[in-house]
Amino acid sequence: VQLQASGGGLVQVGDSLRLSCVASGRAFANYYMGWFRQTPGKEREFVATISASGLNTFIIDPAKGRFIISRDSAKNTVYLQMNSLKPEDTAVYYCAAGRSTRSGSFSRIDGGYEYWGQGTLVTVSS
Repeated sequence: VQLQASGGGLVQVGDSLRLSCVASGRAFANYYMGWFRQTPGKEREFVATISASGLNTFIIDPAKGRFIISRDSAKNTVYLQMNSLKPEDTAVYYCAAGRSTRSGSFSRIDGGYEYWGQGTLVTVSS
């Protein structure tokens, strides 16, 4: 699976961005997807995940109510809609794909993912 993330940019506090991650190579429908983020000097942090079917999702507490993860199987794309952005959301965001072995599965750890995109930078300015 090859993953191509896009949609990052420089925004103001309170603005919105939608990140996209297009998958190619293998059956997208067989993979759960995730978004992680990383800032300089810190470990990569899990943000959100969605099951292969799209029915199950999980988002970290700091992003609940602001971020939405979704997927479009017809476009082989997973999205991260980010609203009410804060300076602490500033990071390089990475999408990742993990092989789904049972219905509804997803992962909140980076070890659960086999494939990674190149990252897209989100900068939230105050």
